[in-house]
Amino acid sequence: MKIKNILTIVFALFSTVVLAQVPKGDLLIKGGTVLTVTNGALENTDVLVRNGKISKIGKGLRAPRGVETVDATGKFVMPGIIDAHSHIAGSAINEGTSQVTSEVSMEDVVNPLDVSIYRALAGGVTSIHLMHGSANVIGGQNETLKLRYGFTNPDDLRFEGAPRTIKFALGENPTRGGRARGIQPQSRMGVENMLRNSFTQAVEYKKKWDAYKANKSARKVAPEYDLRLQTLVDIMNGDVLVHCHSYRADEIYMLLKVFSDFNIPKLTFQHANEAYKVAPELAAFGANASVFADWWAYKLEVYYSTAYNAAILHNAGVNTSINSDSGELIRHLFHEAAKTQKYGDLTDDQALAMITLNPAKQLGIDDRVGSIEVGKDADIAIFDSHPLSVYAVPLMTFVDGVKYFDKSEDRKDVRLYINPEAAIEDVMIYDRHEDHRCLEDAFLLTMEDLFSNKK
Repeated sequence: MKIKNILTIVFALFSTVVLAQVPKGDLLIKGGTVLTVTNGALENTDVLVRNGKISKIGKGLRAPRGVETVDATGKFVMPGIIDAHSHIAGSAINEGTSQVTSEVSMEDVVNPLDVSIYRALAGGVTSIHLMHGSANVIGGQNETLKLRYGFTNPDDLRFEGAPRTIKFALGENPTRGGRARGIQPQSRMGVENMLRNSFTQAVEYKKKWDAYKANKSARKVAPEYDLRLQTLVDIMNGDVLVHCHSYRADEIYMLLKVFSDFNIPKLTFQHANEAYKVAPELAAFGANASVFADWWAYKLEVYYSTAYNAAILHNAGVNTSINSDSGELIRHLFHEAAKTQKYGDLTDDQALAMITLNPAKQLGIDDRVGSIEVGKDADIAIFDSHPLSVYAVPLMTFVDGVKYFDKSEDRKDVRLYINPEAAIEDVMIYDRHEDHRCLEDAFLLTMEDLFSNKK
């Protein structure tokens, strides 16, 4: 017992040290137009940040001694953008050895050195939902990250206290995997059957453990612990949020029925290109949707969709976000949000919420991020013009009040600053094809050979 207590204390101290390594900033953002998302646009307004949190919002605020001031006059200050569907910062995506892999987690493959993190910061993104792939019906658990680029420890990117989430998948992605390996599911019927069978097994597993815990005094042997089934039990208990890859309206409705039958309360449909067809049903269930602004027709099952999808869902009362699912599109999410104004006439706050507050709600972190409010984390992006303008350019991005991107300090091409002869002693630079000794006795036809006047 003493050893166990000592180990617990050591682990707690170690955890404190790890968390203490994550910096929290102090700054005063002065004189910008603050797009709060929850309280409209506040012109010529200051935002004071202390220890990584938004401390004050108002006019004429003064910076305490030693606190940096950022002049945002003529600029726009908005909450950091949140991507609810991302695969950057991960060194692996799919664990495809089984159609149920709820025991694996993306937390084991976080790659803090991925340069895509920096590129996302350059687009005003401060948090992402690093998702497992869609090769299986019930995939692995996801990981919510803060984009603290520059750290080498994956723990320093983890969003402290974010709820657990997991990836499900419907349609052709898991059925293709089934057909390739000659296993179930190979059809949408098989997908539903696998879902129902898996949760039925989880129900029986829970009953065994409940019975054991109720009669511990009987000194019976505990049931075998199964992380795969325990995760499904946690889903049914509402402790794990399900994010499900989906396209077609019929399969979306199917999963609503399955979750209703097993009393599973929390669900977000990812992509959901035909969600507009079942918008009232999604709203009645309380499900979320995380969609593309205008991507579809890139494969057969995504043939039908509309650029009005997000607006239709929003107007039906469905909490809707716009995601990227792309290492490139992620830095243009503010442009994607603006499309909801072209296709749906959403207000500025409604459009911005699609990439800030709404995804924060879907990830269970809206008490921390997603809007500019006193007490929330200082995850903030500053733009040179309104972020819903096609001309908008992100200038600075802060996570917990710490600056991780500044356009004025950004080097366009790091290669311009590298001189190999100066950086490495005794360097020899090969610039002629005849010096490539690994190709000795080979004839190389170069552009110089083709276009020179030599005979």
